[in-house]
Order: sequence, then structure tokens, then C-alpha cells
Amino acid sequence: MTDQAEAQTAPTKRMLTWVRNSTIYRLERRMMTERQLFDAITRKAKQKFEDITPEQIEALAHAAVKFAYDIKALDDVAYAESATRSAIRSGKSRRAIAQKLSIKGVSKDITEQALVDKDDLYSAVIMARKRRFGPFRRDEPDEKRMQKEISSFARNGYSFEIANRVYKMSLEDAEEVLDQNPL
Repeated sequence: MTDQAEAQTAPTKRMLTWVRNSTIYRLERRMMTERQLFDAITRKAKQKFEDITPEQIEALAHAAVKFAYDIKALDDVAYAESATRSAIRSGKSRRAIAQKLSIKGVSKDITEQALVDKDDLYSAVIMARKRRFGPFRRDEPDEKRMQKEISSFARNGYSFEIANRVYKMSLEDAEEVLDQNPL
């Protein structure tokens, strides 16, 4: 490879300095997955540098990911565990959590590991409490209301069995589930 061809594929010193600073800035603000960081650096590098080649963009994105791992600021396992805990506390099903993690670029193995001992019943009760479904409703249910509540559970990734179980719970049973399973 000639020096001119290598210059077109290798990032400049200015680009490498920018990628380090940009990586630090992004990871200070919020936790990211490897794919999120890669995509963000790729997108911003195209905007930041006018005559940048696709090879340079890819090299910069890989450099950002390597730098983040070197400073121990990137960890997909910790991201998946944190996101899972947060999602369960907000009433998300295992299926919805797995889908969200997949979209964020977390591998299937890491996702399965993060969800291994999580209980859909607990998060379904949290969802019911947030929306005043099942044991948390104020009014007596009618057939239409029951269908609406169970449909909402299904749309949020819960099985019919879980939805039906939560729907038929007493308030005491629901509170017991919440007390037994604190995160």
C-alpha cells in the first residue's frame, strides 16, 4: 500500500483525538452498549469531518470502542443488568426487555443471562399497580374492562396466564408479591 492510499484509510491525529474526547463525553453522560457507541461515533464522524472516507469512519468507530474498553467504561453485561432492573421496576415483561436489549445491540447470551432469574409475575403486578388494573382498580370490573386490561398485558409481552393471574388477584396477594420480590 502506498503512503497516499494509507493516508486515505488511516484516521488522522486530529480525528483520533476527537474520537477519544467524543467517547469520553458520551460515556460520561450515559451508559451505552458497544453498538450504540459504534453507531454514535460513526454518525458524528460523518458530520464532523468533511472529506472522511468510509474506511476512516469505521477505523474511528473501532478505535472508540477499543478506547472505551481500555478505560473500562463500556460493559454490555452491566448495561443489560442495569436496564433489566430498571425495566422490571417499571413493569416491563421479560419479552419486552429482551426486545429492547436486542435493539440496543446487546447479544442474546448477555440478555438471557440478565433475565435468568427475573419473574414476569412481579413486573406484571407493578404494571397493574401503575395502571390501576386487577387488584388495584377502584371500580368493579365489567366484561369490557376485563378484556381491556388483559389485552393491555398481552400488548406489553405478558402471557395470558400471567395476565389472568394478576387480574384475579386480591389486593393482599398483589402486595405480597411486591413485598417478596424487591429489586
